[in-house]
Amino acid sequence: MYIYNITINIDESVHKEWLSWMHTHIIKVLDTGRFLSAKFTEVLVEEDLGGKTYSIQYTANTRSDIDDYYQFDADRLQKEGMAKFANKMVSFNTELKVIKEFFSTK
Repeated sequence: MYIYNITINIDESVHKEWLSWMHTHIIKVLDTGRFLSAKFTEVLVEEDLGGKTYSIQYTANTRSDIDDYYQFDADRLQKEGMAKFANKMVSFNTELKVIKEFFSTK
């Protein structure tokens, strides 16, 4: 199992518009068929940059699914966000390989 994580800091001036857009964007990413699910989370830290920071974690079965997303889908989908919010957001991606999941026994 793999996680494709995107961390985004969004400026307060477009925060509400971005949140609405992001819900639609996540569905478009899932509709590529490359990912099984997504978690949309708020990062709970004070940023020197200001604004609000979020993390979107897309779960994929294989590394090839993430590679295919980069090759066939990422550019098109990322351009939409950059066209709308380019000067108002900063983002970076992280790819993670799940070694083992642990669950509470209580």
